[in-house]
Amino acid sequence: MDTKTRILLIDDDADLGSMLTEYLAGEGFETTTILNGDTGAEAALSGAYDAVILDVMLPGLGGVEVLRRVRQASRIPIIMLTAKGDHVDRIVGLEMGADDYVPKPCYPRELVARLRAVLRRMADASERPPGETLVQGKLKLLPPQRKVSWDGKPLDLTVSEFNLLEILLHEGDRVVSKDELSERALGRPREPYDRSVDVHVSNLRQKLHAAAGDEICIETVRSIGYRVRRS
Repeated sequence: MDTKTRILLIDDDADLGSMLTEYLAGEGFETTTILNGDTGAEAALSGAYDAVILDVMLPGLGGVEVLRRVRQASRIPIIMLTAKGDHVDRIVGLEMGADDYVPKPCYPRELVARLRAVLRRMADASERPPGETLVQGKLKLLPPQRKVSWDGKPLDLTVSEFNLLEILLHEGDRVVSKDELSERALGRPREPYDRSVDVHVSNLRQKLHAAAGDEICIETVRSIGYRVRRS
């Protein structure tokens, strides 16, 4: 039985696609490259792949729009490829539900490390034994089932948002540093000027506020990190 992890690469750079396909094959991944956004979005939603590597700069349907379409119906892990130094694209991608990003020029070794981290978080979540349900007021999080609800109504969270919320609820009143959240929730060390944790927390705050208003929120403890508190 074929046990290779299937990766969808959406990038109009055919040479880069060939190079990454060859490199990823050596790392045990099976990669399909699609050169445009419209076909790429359809493929990402097909259920045939385990993760997506998505370039921001695509002809026609751009990478951000592809991400938006996919996130409307799927939680498949997505890593964005962004121009080096283009922090706006990175932040926009994270705000719209990307799990991580890698700057171009793309270093295959770094990409594989990010890819393995995202896939490992998914695998760890699906393979863990039944554990305690985390409850704070009307907020309920079931780790084994990867489900979150407020007052019985489900919340739709990305992989990263779920991991962050699980950690914060589990730690109770303890303030969890951004460095620790990056290591535990994103699966990688936090880099200088890295706003990934902040953007994921911001997205999580918006979803909690939409469901619960001011009854529960994620509090920022300046220069330290975050914790969940009830009003």
